[in-house]
Amino acid sequence: MTKRFSFNISATDGAARTGSIEMMRGDIRTPAFMPVGTAGTVKAMLPENVRSTGADILLGNTYHLMLRPTAERVHALGGLHKFMNWDRPILTDSGGFQVMSLTELRKMSEEGVTFRSHLDGSKIMLTPERSMEIQRLLGSDIVMCFDECTPFPATHEETRKSMELSMRWAQRSRDGFNCGQEHASRSALFGIVQGGVFEDLRFNSIDALTDIGFDGYAVGGLAVGEGQETMFDVLDFTMPRMPTETPRYLMGVGKPDDIVGAVERGIDMFDCVMPTRSGRTGQGFTRRGAINMKNARHKDDSRPIDEGCVCPACTQYSRAYVHHLIRAGEILGAMLLTWHNLQFYQDLMSGLRDAISSKTLATHAKNFRETYALGDIEPLS
Repeated sequence: MTKRFSFNISATDGAARTGSIEMMRGDIRTPAFMPVGTAGTVKAMLPENVRSTGADILLGNTYHLMLRPTAERVHALGGLHKFMNWDRPILTDSGGFQVMSLTELRKMSEEGVTFRSHLDGSKIMLTPERSMEIQRLLGSDIVMCFDECTPFPATHEETRKSMELSMRWAQRSRDGFNCGQEHASRSALFGIVQGGVFEDLRFNSIDALTDIGFDGYAVGGLAVGEGQETMFDVLDFTMPRMPTETPRYLMGVGKPDDIVGAVERGIDMFDCVMPTRSGRTGQGFTRRGAINMKNARHKDDSRPIDEGCVCPACTQYSRAYVHHLIRAGEILGAMLLTWHNLQFYQDLMSGLRDAISSKTLATHAKNFRETYALGDIEPLS
């Protein structure tokens, strides 16, 4: 019988690891990228098409789903997997990021966060216990504990208070998760390491979370404006302190070169809206960097977006056609470019997994960075 949750490392190369997370709804190959399905859909994509790119797991959003259509309604309709026609694992974030991003609409206390809904202004209370209940009602496979995502920049004292609040909420999340015994028996709970850019606070957070005990550990509070160099610096001192026998998830990351650098430092899981949001705004990712499909230079280009890509946008359509669709505001343009971007990200992860397995990650990463930095002007070789 498939285990509730099991993490297996099959190979390492330096600090990087590759393996799999085994869950009741299927295995997740790591390092893994999770397409973001905020409101129960990966925008501009059918679930089966997302799966065809190689995605093993999706991310759903507690805050947005609790507002619309409500977790209770999703539960009554058979849970999020059935509701959105995705039969593989789903990770749900806890709503904690909105604590930071919706500053003007919220009031925070020890108990939790009071929001004003961005939809209708109604008052809503979100606590660690309520976050666990919502994620249980949704039927999440990987549940994230409720935390405050500390903004950047913040002083050491501000960051300390925020981190310590998140650690108290982590204990309450653990207790609340355990109360839903049936759901807890078939799902996993991840803790979230906070502490901003401060080494001592990151260490204190890791120690507090490991004392509580979680199935996996996420690194939160990065990719919030600090820049890649600072993010990598934080990972450099954080990762050696993290548990080695559980998955490590870098939340909200990121650009392709962010992902490569984080994998080199030992991260196993990622999520980001970048490939889907970019697909809807005319940006495509290629082996030689990102391109703006709105630019006139594509209007007579019969080549695919990326000659090495196997997605339908590249095997069946030209850059000229995708450019036309984007410029004309046609929905198909967003669909094709999103599909391509998701394929690019999954191919990126597959290449990283293969490189770790063959212990060629340093060469693979170097070649990736050099090629990605060339820019997409001349035809790809």
